[in-house]
Amino acid sequence: MTKYIEGDMNGKGLRFGIVVSRFNDLITSNLLSGALSAFVEQGVDEKDLEVVRVPGAFEIPQAAKKLCSSRELDGIVCLGAVIKGGTPHFEYISAETSRGVGQVGLEFNIPVLFGVLTTNDLEQAVARSGSNSSNKGRETALAAVEMATLFRKI
Repeated sequence: MTKYIEGDMNGKGLRFGIVVSRFNDLITSNLLSGALSAFVEQGVDEKDLEVVRVPGAFEIPQAAKKLCSSRELDGIVCLGAVIKGGTPHFEYISAETSRGVGQVGLEFNIPVLFGVLTTNDLEQAVARSGSNSSNKGRETALAAVEMATLFRKI
């Protein structure tokens, strides 16, 4: 018989770090609100949540790495917003941020989730950070709970 291992949505007793960029704060503050409420809804105690603010998306992987090396956490959620402009800056920041976040998770063997919006315009970013179920901060926090419980079972 095949054995299946899956995470669940019971966040009780789990500890999470949230790294969120201040750049595009109109968007990132909504992502953070969505993540915090999702964690609490899944049973994570507010005292087990630690929020770290960084200047921009490029700094997210650095702070996530520091959290991994200095804290006992079950997972980290990385939140930010990179909105395309008229220069190649968008491509560089998006690529390096996603690569860095992925590398941190592999290096420290804990779930490090990518909740950084990479949108073509402000309208798309607003739509993905609203107060409804399409808030990507919320989705990322829910995925973090599932992955943290999965890691405990493997």
